[in-house]
Amino acid sequence: MTEQAELSSELSAARVLPDVRITATRRRLVLVVLCAGSMMVIIDNTVVNVALPTIQRDLAFNSAGLAWVVDAYLITFGGFLLLGGRMGDLLGRKRILLAGLILFTAASLVCGFSSNQGELVAGRFVQGVGAAATSSTSLGLIATLFPDPVERVRAMAVYAFVILSGGSIGLLLGGAVVEALNWHWIFFINLPVGIAALVGSWAWVEDHAGLGIRQGADVGGALLITLAPMLAVYGLVTVDQHGWTSAATIGTLGGAAVLVGALVLWESRSRTPLIRLGIFRNRNLAVSDVVRGLFGVGTFGLFFLGVLYFQKVRGYSPVVTGLAYVPMTLVSSTISLTVTARLMGRIGARATLTLGLALFAAGLAMWTRVPVHGSYAAYELPALVIGGLGGGFISATNITLGMSGVRPDDTGLASGLINVALQMGAAIGVAVLATLSTSRTDHLLTTGVGAHEALTSGYRLGFVVATGSVVAALALTALLRSSRAEHQPLGVEEEAS
Repeated sequence: MTEQAELSSELSAARVLPDVRITATRRRLVLVVLCAGSMMVIIDNTVVNVALPTIQRDLAFNSAGLAWVVDAYLITFGGFLLLGGRMGDLLGRKRILLAGLILFTAASLVCGFSSNQGELVAGRFVQGVGAAATSSTSLGLIATLFPDPVERVRAMAVYAFVILSGGSIGLLLGGAVVEALNWHWIFFINLPVGIAALVGSWAWVEDHAGLGIRQGADVGGALLITLAPMLAVYGLVTVDQHGWTSAATIGTLGGAAVLVGALVLWESRSRTPLIRLGIFRNRNLAVSDVVRGLFGVGTFGLFFLGVLYFQKVRGYSPVVTGLAYVPMTLVSSTISLTVTARLMGRIGARATLTLGLALFAAGLAMWTRVPVHGSYAAYELPALVIGGLGGGFISATNITLGMSGVRPDDTGLASGLINVALQMGAAIGVAVLATLSTSRTDHLLTTGVGAHEALTSGYRLGFVVATGSVVAALALTALLRSSRAEHQPLGVEEEAS
């Protein structure tokens, strides 16, 4: 859902050159291929959420360990997103796109055939790398294909609609596949789409030479930005086994902090840094990144905990669970495409972002009171609609504020950092929420509380923390500076220049 909507900012940031040799028909074919590949990446993320309870039962995951099925993908997706874009510049975007599609499709096959926890998590790690390569190159290719500003905006709108609709499709498709077949098929369905996108990309995407690998790729930075959250997630999901004050937990989380310090040191001394640290002197970008990360805790936590609650407490089937989320995704995508830009033009991006976060926090807060037995229409539906309404206002405004005041030669890095913040915030957030909810549930079970009551109490605690994260993001919007650019929808400033 939202994790791809923000990638549209990269389209307006790309530097493009017209290529008159490519016919209009071929451009449309390439656009279809790129949309198909990117939709596959998005659908895979949402389709897995619906299947989590079934995967947990079949592979004997505990609730905290189940977070790895989501986090393995998010960590490598976010960690390699910047490197994928840089490698596209150096080696040519077509080559990196093809490599990403091959990796993602092959990893989907591994996930589909996995028979234990290790195989599935390993496959998800590789899927994230493939998704990063695919997503980081697709928008740059669209920008190259459509150099005319009007055509480019239309192509961006098509791409954004496909990505946003992918969230709803993934939820419904996942539920249907799990019920009709089994959870393994949620990964097998990627194969025909991946192969078709691979063949289409090979045949129709133009092969432009890159700058050359000698220009430098910061592989060390990419590894550190991936290993730090990976170690943090490991420390968090094993808290239930070792305890918060154990040497294992303190050592693991301390090691993650050391890796973050090593990343800062590495980037400050690298000849071709993946992240130019001076960019964070831009207050709006720095604050927007933190806001994005905190929002990721809330939005991914809503799906992770909500799916478990619907299926393990309410007894919903996977299909009904997917249907339960449809109102939220429909409201969010509709608002994002039809209302947000107009509201930004009237009251500004900062006020629109504040409104969106307030609504989303209100929707999440309603989940903190979900009952063991109750009516979907009375409890969850209002929460999902309000949350979807707020979510539709957040992505574009968050990006617009983060990009305001950024130097032209830093726009690609700035938009990439906003995307990475979402993925990493979500990964850490899901681990924290899973650990806290599991600890609460296990404690209550030992005191004789019934299973459904204990599970519900654990999920409520998770929703309290998720709500607190979004409230913290809401408070941080006060630090954002107003600017002329924030009153313009994405892409307007670039087109005017």
